[in-house]
Order: sequence, then C-alpha cells, then structure tokens
Amino acid sequence: MRTRYGARHDCQGCGREATYYRVKARRSYACEHCGYQVYPTAGTPFDRTRTPLRDWFFVMFQFCSSRNGVAAKEVERQLGVTYKTAWRMCHMIREYMGQVDGDGPLGGPDGIVEIDETIIGGRVTGKGSGPQIRSKTVVMGLLERGGSIKTTVIPNVRRATLWPVIEAHVLRGTVISTDELISYRSISVKGYRHMTVNHNKGQYVGADGASVNGVESFWSALKRGINGTHIHVSQKHLPKYLAEFEYRHNMRQTPHLMLDRLMASFVR
Repeated sequence: MRTRYGARHDCQGCGREATYYRVKARRSYACEHCGYQVYPTAGTPFDRTRTPLRDWFFVMFQFCSSRNGVAAKEVERQLGVTYKTAWRMCHMIREYMGQVDGDGPLGGPDGIVEIDETIIGGRVTGKGSGPQIRSKTVVMGLLERGGSIKTTVIPNVRRATLWPVIEAHVLRGTVISTDELISYRSISVKGYRHMTVNHNKGQYVGADGASVNGVESFWSALKRGINGTHIHVSQKHLPKYLAEFEYRHNMRQTPHLMLDRLMASFVR
C-alpha cells in the first residue's frame, strides 16, 4: 500500500486527501472520510490471489537468487500448494519480470549490438523417409556490449522478419555485429554500420572486433536453465521464460537489487 499509494493520497470517492486505514478481514484500505476502499494488490501479480503474500515474496526471492530458474514442482514442494497454484505463481512472476525490465532502445553512435538467433526445443518424430523435427522455436537476440539484452520469438530467419525487429529495438548509427547469415546483408542501408564474423572459417572474433560471443553466452545460460530445470518449455509460454532470463542478465551487475527492484516497481 505504501509503495503504490504513499501515506496519504486523494480519494477517488470523495476527492479529499486522506489517510487510509486497513479493513479487517480484507486486503483493502478505507478512506478516513468516506470509507472508499482501495485494494493495493489490484493490477499486480497478486491480484485476487488466495496465497499469502509472504509465499509470493519467498518465490520471488528464489527467482532472483537462482541462476537457472525455479521449477513449479519445487515451489509446490516447498510451499505445500497444488501444482496448478505453483505453476501460476511462477508464470505471473516471469511476466512481471518482463514488465519491470522494460523495452528501451539499444545501441547508439558509440554502441555495438550483437545479433544472433538460436533454436529452442524440438522433438524427433516420424518414420520411413527419416526423422522429422517438430515443435522447434526460433528466438532472436540483440545484446548491447556491456549493456542489456532483448529477445523475441520469430517465425523464421528471413530478411523480412529480422530487419523490422532490428529497426524497432536498435538506434540508427549503431555498429551491428552478426554472423554471415545472408538475411543480414545490406542492413547498412537502414543507417547501421555492419560487421560480420565467419564461423564457417573457424573465426570467432573478426579483425574489426566483430563477434557474437556475448549473445551466444546468453543462449548457453538460457538452454542450461531450460534443459536442466524445466526440461521442456512450450512455444506459447516461451516468451515468459525469455523475460525471466533477460531480467537476470540485465541485472547481473547489481544482483543484490533484483528483489528490491521487483518489490518497488508495482505501478499504480
């Protein structure tokens, strides 16, 4: 209540500045003048929840202190709640991490942004003519060196798909570092400086400093978390898991502030 509304604020019922007092047996506060009630958890991950807030905060702490994520089964065991409740709590926290992390632009005149794609998931099925791969999801990552990373699920790696993502998230004048994927060719016509690294020749850092080692390191951490903790992630919910790992990566310089930032970012 104090984080979202402060000690006193204008009442929406009577329009007067008021102090709000806790209502017994409810998660609400009432205006001292007219009794208008405010529910401070409305619009937060805790909206309409029956789970104690202490349990929510404990799970949020686990998310901020774990490198590879937290499985819903682990939350189920530790809190003694149903799997459905634990699963919902985890997904709401992941979604909230993505909201807090924000979506500001990357790069600038002196910035270098590494861009790469990876494939998440996949299952081998089929007989006869050979195995067929199903359920694979393509993810694109944009990492500013020394800064933040952004990821997004994309349908393919064609130019018509990749270029709009770059234009939406990377400022003009930025140096873009990619591999030799043909879809990135001529991206310089959009106002970027482009350098590439040729992995086919065993090159990992070009003479001009081109590399995608930073974003590939993020892919490694992401896949370790998914394969080791979650085993399988569906295409539908993958963006939430990406948001979770993005938040931890972008707060890596100040890990002790991860939980504080989540606790203080409940917008009104």
